[in-house]
Amino acid sequence: MPEKVLLIDDDPNILSALTRQLRKQYDLVTAQGGEEGLKVVSAAVSQREPIAVVVCDMRMPGMDGIQVLAKIRETSPDTVRMMLTGNADQETAIAAINRGNIFRFLTKPCPSEDLVQSIDAGLIQYRLVTAERDLLEKTLAGSIKVLADVISLNDPFAYAVSLRMREWIKTLSVEFSMPSRWQLDIAAMLAPLGEFAIPAEVMEKRRRNEALSESELALFLNAPESARNLVANIPRLAKVAEIVYLQDKHFDGSGFPVGGPKGDSIPFEARMLKILKDLAEETVGAHPSIPAFAVLERRKGYYDTEMLARIRTCLLAAVPTEAPREVEVAVAALRAGHLILNDIRLSNGRLILAANSIISPILVERLRALSKSTSFQEPIRVRI
Repeated sequence: MPEKVLLIDDDPNILSALTRQLRKQYDLVTAQGGEEGLKVVSAAVSQREPIAVVVCDMRMPGMDGIQVLAKIRETSPDTVRMMLTGNADQETAIAAINRGNIFRFLTKPCPSEDLVQSIDAGLIQYRLVTAERDLLEKTLAGSIKVLADVISLNDPFAYAVSLRMREWIKTLSVEFSMPSRWQLDIAAMLAPLGEFAIPAEVMEKRRRNEALSESELALFLNAPESARNLVANIPRLAKVAEIVYLQDKHFDGSGFPVGGPKGDSIPFEARMLKILKDLAEETVGAHPSIPAFAVLERRKGYYDTEMLARIRTCLLAAVPTEAPREVEVAVAALRAGHLILNDIRLSNGRLILAANSIISPILVERLRALSKSTSFQEPIRVRI
């Protein structure tokens, strides 16, 4: 798919002239004025066909070029931004570079060959930026998938909780207009990493609500720090590491870490992760309930109450009114994407996967391998 080049100018005659010069070389889009240009960029982003290069006039009514390019930077940060102006004073150039973070500053009248060279250079820059980002995202996605698969094998209950939280985050991202939802999504996935070193028998004691010794309790209290230290080793995940570190921090300043931030000083994502994590642990089934929220509301000082109220309204409104189709199947019939509604246990009672987990491809492989040497408690109830 050819990269799009957007030309923004309030003068239709200039737009026509530029289009005649450049239409044979580029996939051009034009916009008359800054407001129309921003609408074009927003529409392109929503359609997953972002603008590669934008060339914008400086002097326009309403919004000038600096304001337009600054907003485009927020909406579509990968788009390479250029300014074309007849007012080439030093102050304008400095403002354009600092606020619009422009790639080229061109003056009118701009020779056709200079404009073409600049756009070509912009397209090369766009390809470099997007290629690096795609490589990073694929590398991160691969690393995180490996960690998530390890969590699913090591701790089925924690894996089920993280899956539940991630589904809720998808719903809440619209309500809260979260521009960096991916950071919270990854934090929800990797939050249990710190519990890897906790013995299985201690994990079972906690889930049965049995009393823990001081040394056992310390393992859970320090788990977020262990998780933070592991996540911090992955490039570009410093923010995620901070969210994971503060996953048990209470809004009133109590909780782990002692002496850490409190109130609004706790990052937004960490405040939300704390609510969703506790809600997931209190939820029976795939969807949150009024009783589950009531448990959280009784814990004074634990949560951002305004955020909790908004999450409650949003998630309860998203609960489906019609029951989905549920069937009972043998373990051998489970497929990736199935939502299991009861625990998968071996015939000796050992937990393999907790209820309300979504079957992943690696779990299918594990279940098949186990079935060769042991038997399961069957059938399994699943939601299709």
